[in-house]
Parts: sequence; C-alpha cells; structure tokens
Amino acid sequence: MKTDILTPKELFQKDIHYTIPAFQRQYVWTQEDQWGPLWDDVRNTAESYLEKLEPSGSNSVEAQQHTLPHFLGAVVLQQVHTAARDIEQREVIDGQQRITTLQLLLDAVQLVCEEHALKPEARRLSKLVTNDEDLVSNENQNFKLLPTTSDREAFKHAMDNGLATDEFEDSLIVQAHEFFQLQTREWLKADPDPRRIEALETTVTGMLQMVVIDLLPDDDPHVIFETLNARGTPLLESDLIKNYVMSKVSQVYHSDIWGDLGDEWWRKETRQGRLYRPRIDMLLNYWLAMRTKTEVSPGRIFRVFKSLIEDLSVEGVMSDVKRDLGNYRSFETERCSPKEDIFHYRTHVMQMGVITPALLLLLSAPTEKRLKSLQALESFLIRRMICRGSTRDYNRLILGLVDEFQKNGLNCADSIIVDFLRGQTADSREWPDDEALEHALVTLPLYWLLTRGRLRLILEGIEGSFRIQSMAEQTDAPKDLTIEHVMPQSWEANWPLPESVEKLEATNDRNRLIHTIGNLTLVTSRLNPSLSNAPWDDKCKTLADHSVLFLNKVLLKESQDIEWDEQFIQSRSKRMAELVAEVWPGPGSAVWNN
Repeated sequence: MKTDILTPKELFQKDIHYTIPAFQRQYVWTQEDQWGPLWDDVRNTAESYLEKLEPSGSNSVEAQQHTLPHFLGAVVLQQVHTAARDIEQREVIDGQQRITTLQLLLDAVQLVCEEHALKPEARRLSKLVTNDEDLVSNENQNFKLLPTTSDREAFKHAMDNGLATDEFEDSLIVQAHEFFQLQTREWLKADPDPRRIEALETTVTGMLQMVVIDLLPDDDPHVIFETLNARGTPLLESDLIKNYVMSKVSQVYHSDIWGDLGDEWWRKETRQGRLYRPRIDMLLNYWLAMRTKTEVSPGRIFRVFKSLIEDLSVEGVMSDVKRDLGNYRSFETERCSPKEDIFHYRTHVMQMGVITPALLLLLSAPTEKRLKSLQALESFLIRRMICRGSTRDYNRLILGLVDEFQKNGLNCADSIIVDFLRGQTADSREWPDDEALEHALVTLPLYWLLTRGRLRLILEGIEGSFRIQSMAEQTDAPKDLTIEHVMPQSWEANWPLPESVEKLEATNDRNRLIHTIGNLTLVTSRLNPSLSNAPWDDKCKTLADHSVLFLNKVLLKESQDIEWDEQFIQSRSKRMAELVAEVWPGPGSAVWNN
C-alpha cells in the first residue's frame, strides 16, 4: 500500500486507465449537494490565486505557493495485473463519485478552452482526460476513466466533444458536465483579464488535493478499510478542551463549569461546507474566531483555547462560552420571531455558516437592533449570491464586522453593520446595488448557476412579498415547492420559433433566456408533471385551475392576451428584479435610514 497527497495533474497526467467495479453504484452526485459546493471551492481558489499573482509580479510559481490548496477527500485505488505492453490500470475501490466528477470538471473546462481558441490550455487539459491512442487496446481505454456499465454511454457522449448528448439529458453525468461548462463560461466572461484562464487551469490541475491510497494487486481492500477506520472513537477538540478545563477547577465545580455542553444535541454531526463535524466543535471554532478576531483552523481549536485562557479566569471564559453558545442553541431550537425564522432558513439554504462569529455576538443585541442587523446581513448575502459574487473573502469580512461590534457595542448594531457593509468597495466584498441586481436577474441563467435550493428561496421571497401586499392569512411561502419553467426546457415541439428569425441565433438566445428568472415560477410537486412541456394555453389553464400561489396569479394576470416569448420573459425579469430589490433592500435603500 502506498499513500500520497496528489493533485488531479499528478493523478491523471500519465497514460492510465481507471475502472469502476461493477458492484459500485452509478453516479449519484448532484448540483445541490456536490457540484455547486465544488465549483464554489474551485472559483474561490482560482480568485485567490489571481489575487496572489499581482504582488508576485505575475510569477505563477510564487502565486501558487502562496495560494492555499483545496482538499477534496480520499480516493482508494487498487493496482491490476497487466501485461508489460498494456496500459497501466487501477480499480477505483472508494471515491468513485469524486474521481468521476473531477474528470467531468477537467473535460468541461477543456471544452470551453476549445470554444475560446485557447489551444495550449485545451491540449494540456485533454491529456488529463484521454490516453495516447497508440497505447490503448480498445475504445474503452480512450478515456482515463471507465464508469459503471449503466453510466458508460452517457459518460462517453459527455466527454467526447464530437458527440451529442440529447439522448442522455436525464443523466446526472451529462448534467454535471453541462453545469461545469456553464460555470466556466460565466466565470471567464465576468472579467476580461486574460489571466483568469491561467488561474482556472492552475486550480483544477494543481490546487485541488486528494489523499490517494494505492493498494497493491494482492492487498485485501476490506482489511485496509478496517485499518483506516480505526475501531476507537477519537477525542474531539471539544473533549480536549473539556478535560483541560476540568483540570483547572476544583472537582466540586465540574458539573457547573461545562454546563449542558455535554448534551447529545451538541455532539450531533452538522454540515459545514462539504464536510460534517460535531456541532460543539464547529461552534467552539466559530466562538474562538469571534473572540480572537482571527481565523482558527479546525485542527487548532484546543491550542487556541488553551492559549486564550492563559492570562484569564477559566470560570469567566467558560461563562462567556456557555452564554454565547446557549444563545445560539435557543436561536436554533426556540426562535420566536418570524424574521429570525426566515433568516435562519435562508442562511441555512445558502450554507452560510461563515457568518456565525458575527451571529454569536448579534444574539446578545437588543431585539429591534438584532432583527435589523440580520435583515441587512441577509440582503448583502442574497444580493451577492444572485450577482455571483465571490465568497472567498467572507471569513475576513465577518471578522472585520466582529471587530466593529466589539469596538462600538451592540446597542447600535444595525447602524454598525449597514455602515460597514456600505463601506466595502472591493469586488469580493461589495454590496450590489439595484442596477447590478437587475442586470444579473435579467441576463444570467440562474436556473443553472444557482443550486435549486438557493434559486427557490429567491422565488419564495417574491411569493412572500405578494402575500404581504395582498394581506394573505399566511405570509410565508410553502417550503416544499418545485421550480417550473414556463417556457419549457424542451420547447421545440410545442413552442416553435417565429418563421422570420435566424434559427441558430434565435435558438441560442432562447436556450439562455429560458433559464433566467423571468421564465421561472413555483408549483407543487403534484402539479409539476402535468405542466411539463405543455403548450402555453394548456399551462395557463392548468395554473388557473390548480395553483393557489400569488406568484402564478400575478403571472397569469400579467400575461393575459400576451404571447409568452423572449421579450415577455425579459420584461418579467425586470419586474421580478424590482420585487427582489424590495424584499432584500440594497445599500442605497431608505429602509436603513429609519
């Protein structure tokens, strides 16, 4: 057995054939849970690399050395006996979803490079997904990876630039490839800086890291797994802190000093980004970041805590910990304000645990100030999400906000947070205004750029706005709705293009516009199949007969006696942008002056 930390380039650059055994499940990763978070990590790493290029005088080696690589997890491979003249082979014993996704990502970036006539980059990336044709013995070995039988045809059509994917539009393999294509195109288009492709290529080939366990042909993988998953339960960082705290106080106070932090609620595994950690460790991590105003890595929680209390009273520090974490537990389990409920729901969907250091402070602020502060923070996060703003600097941004709270107190928390966010001018921190918000909502194919959950919460916000205006009994939108394209994604049969237009250009325009917010609505999961690819007249009737959502009532009213076409989609996007700007007021809104 050999264990290494490898990058995609190191894993794929030689001619090699990875196969996924027949007993492995088919590809199941999705945009919501894996592709979206992975792309966020890739984008943030690429932008961090770009940031390091400037002070290094465009020295790519120095920039890469100063950019923190991103860890993807582990892959377990097993060598296969082959003849000396045959291509080297490995079976993917564990991590097949990860390695398949990496191949789709690399090939998607390669395809976009070809589209932009970036030939050197395209050739280099191509060598990471295909083998030398003189070395392969059959067509199955053309690609570095051979998926499970059920995924092979879809994978072949996704990875071969000359093959159409129309027959495989329901395949997650094809959808992942198209997702990464779209994200790459949009990211390159967002800034004309020619170094962006260098940053992206560097990231996807050399800045992602995996622990790769390479088993010899005769190693038993089951024995290896037993060894890797040691039978004992390792001590958590919080266990180390608890033991240390106990050693500092009299035994009489043991039960008081730790309080209820030993409850099962605190040890429950909670998602943080792509990983899961015990809630107590995650919150102590955020609490220490808040207290020290510095980033604290998960592996240094105990050391930072121990250093913190060297010159302080253990009882005093633990009193603060129990108060702040207790406030957080109440916020999670006993929220009594509808505004706090919706803030919690939306930030959870966006996976914005990064704001927790500031939240731990805000939960001690006066109620009115706290609610206004949460409203401003939510607006900032939602608007940047819609405008595809980077999240890579959020850690430092939040710690800067924490510093402002600690210096000025929480009695004016709302004005502190609004002034602080208004004052951010860097691209990675700017609070988008209404003009930027409208541009994003009218032009961007958000259906593909955002996870379904994030896109749904925007539409839910619009639905809630309509309900408030109409004084409905229930102002919150239901949370179990699905996103529906008014003009369907497969529009060719029932939504023909006008005869007078140039077909190729009109088709491309339509295929982009149908994924903008002006062509989207919400329906129940039961109603969704009956709408599908139906003609416009049929959809109108179905919505009128069965939908009780205000979003659809307004849609039908606005489109009465009007043809649903590209022009109408754009005008609806603008109207929806106005509503989004009201739900999440921007930096120039008079709301913050009240």
